[in-house]
Amino acid sequence: MFQSFAERALALSTRGGAEYGECEKTMGRILPGDVAGWHREWTATAATVESWARQSDERGHRVSAREAYLRAATYYRVSYLPLFGAPVDPRLAGAFDHETRCFDRFADLAAHPMRPLEIPFDGGSLPGYLCAPEDGGTPRPALIGVNGYDSNLHEMYWSHAVPALRRGYACLLVDGPGQGRALIKDGRTLRPDWETVLRPVVDHALMLPEIDPARIAVMGWSFGGCLAPRGVSGEPRVAALIADPGQWDPSSFSRQLPLPDDLKERLPEVDPAELDPYLAGIADDPTLKWKLVQRALWVHGLDSLGEYVVELSRYRLADAVASIACPTLVAAAENDPTSAQAQELYDALQCPKELVRFTADEGSAGHCESWNRSRFDQRVFDWLDEVLESPGRTRATCGDHLTLR
Repeated sequence: MFQSFAERALALSTRGGAEYGECEKTMGRILPGDVAGWHREWTATAATVESWARQSDERGHRVSAREAYLRAATYYRVSYLPLFGAPVDPRLAGAFDHETRCFDRFADLAAHPMRPLEIPFDGGSLPGYLCAPEDGGTPRPALIGVNGYDSNLHEMYWSHAVPALRRGYACLLVDGPGQGRALIKDGRTLRPDWETVLRPVVDHALMLPEIDPARIAVMGWSFGGCLAPRGVSGEPRVAALIADPGQWDPSSFSRQLPLPDDLKERLPEVDPAELDPYLAGIADDPTLKWKLVQRALWVHGLDSLGEYVVELSRYRLADAVASIACPTLVAAAENDPTSAQAQELYDALQCPKELVRFTADEGSAGHCESWNRSRFDQRVFDWLDEVLESPGRTRATCGDHLTLR
């Protein structure tokens, strides 16, 4: 589990979000399974790198300062991953505040325009960032990022904004309910009706002069590969969709749980209390405990694993997929269990569509292609460039399907 958390930082090293030496030295100071030590040592590294950033900042060295602030933000974020759960650990909330401070200062010093946004939503607001090309006066095609379970808009910067900006796109990063600040500070938990989340985000995007209203794309990664298609199903103003990876019915994982066959057959029409006795052993495995007991229950605002198993049935896309009309790219990475249902989503789509597979041979296997995002960006943004090539583009007919393998 600690290895997977460290890799979350290391994957950012190719784009300036981390340095191998800083990560390696930090990991070397941590004993296996020592959660308190994990948080302490990653926080110590983050504070050191932040102090380097301030030294350069105070002397007017903008490039050095912003590079260090971005790395410090990464290390603060990684420090609190093992602390997930409700009620929110004060150490987690504090590290998130430090991460936000560093990222905000990075944004102030960035080479391209970046500005924080508050998007009105459900009596409050959702936090966002608009990242625009340097010549931001001309409306550009735009990418809206949809996050997953345990990330936030700061981490999405490297995965979504960096490749978008390099290609002349604007990028709007948002934390929805159950994500980032919306969860940690505002207590908003995840909801399946992502169309109600995406709609005000698109409303806001259409008011931004940097964004071409006819060329708005939506990309969801990790669990966002389920949320983004659901959101786009209720948002006709979106011109293109990317699901990374494509998902269909997240509740199908319950088939692998240690439940009696008769309970599995009755799902989701069961009392969660019937499931709980069979799921108690999950907490004996540290990784499953973190994924399901700490993370999932917190993100969904639930009290038991039985409730979680039943709740996931609300996230299936079968009832929404027919309403997705825009060209859609479905990604599937080898050795990523989350990609297992990408083919099912692709088959069910009735719009112009492509299925793009990423393989171990090209170094892009694994969850969200995190070890070769350059290959992911090449294939996905080349497709997106062609789909959004002009405001007056002629969309392909629903019969124009292509599968890339």
